[in-house]
Amino acid sequence: MTEHVLNDSRVGRLIELALMEDIGMGDITSEATIAEEQLVRSTFLCKQDGVVAGLEVAALVFQYCDHGITFTPGIADGTAVPAGTSIGEVDGNTRGILRGERTALNFLQRMSGIATETRRYVEAVQGTRARITDTRKTVPGLRVLDKWAVRLGGGVNHRFGLDDMVLIKDNHVAAAGGVREALHRCRGYLLKNEIALRIEVETKSLEEVREALDTGGVDRIMLDNFPPALMRQAVELIRGRVEVEASGGITLQNVRDVAATGVDLISVGALTHSVRALDISLEFPVAP
Repeated sequence: MTEHVLNDSRVGRLIELALMEDIGMGDITSEATIAEEQLVRSTFLCKQDGVVAGLEVAALVFQYCDHGITFTPGIADGTAVPAGTSIGEVDGNTRGILRGERTALNFLQRMSGIATETRRYVEAVQGTRARITDTRKTVPGLRVLDKWAVRLGGGVNHRFGLDDMVLIKDNHVAAAGGVREALHRCRGYLLKNEIALRIEVETKSLEEVREALDTGGVDRIMLDNFPPALMRQAVELIRGRVEVEASGGITLQNVRDVAATGVDLISVGALTHSVRALDISLEFPVAP
């Protein structure tokens, strides 16, 4: 991922598709009720406590609708705000703003929901070595924005797709005939094809952890659905030789216990697959 996601061409394509889906042949209601030349200053209002994410995406949506529209953020992306906070203003042609309103809010509300939930997990493990990371459990097509929102919430990104890291999961292990054989095959493939990528392997028992360590060539070991007591044993067994990731069944209620075992990373699919949108609206001034 690029450091500044707006430089990613996928974002522009997402916005174009979203606007095409929403506008279709035109905004009939606005064209029927609003004068073509009318201008307005409107305000984004955050109606819940939360972490705001996606202001830059919302601004870009309005630019796609009308280059004359200006967006002035009231805060920076990634800022935690209380309910009732004005988080930005949109000035320009009324019809243009109304064309982009729903699409801008859809992106902004989803990204803010992800950032808010991520921040809750990050705060829950403060004081431990554990970092909160995401998964590939994202809405198809929205991964670049979902993962950006995780970063804005204080989390870190796991692999973006299947091509930027090797992750030997349980089905790979089963199909290859075990952890050792899967690692041997993987290392041979990378060497033969001159591919330099980090290797992570998923384990489901202390026996598989030992097998991964004895085989070598692994950069990170995932402990999948280990209870905290067993997870602590695995961390002690690994002794800092490779990174350790905890995964499976992580909730806000148990994440602190998981972090206390000494793992380096805790992956949470719920950050993106079960996100609850933050309540944000675009408010027009009340006519006299």
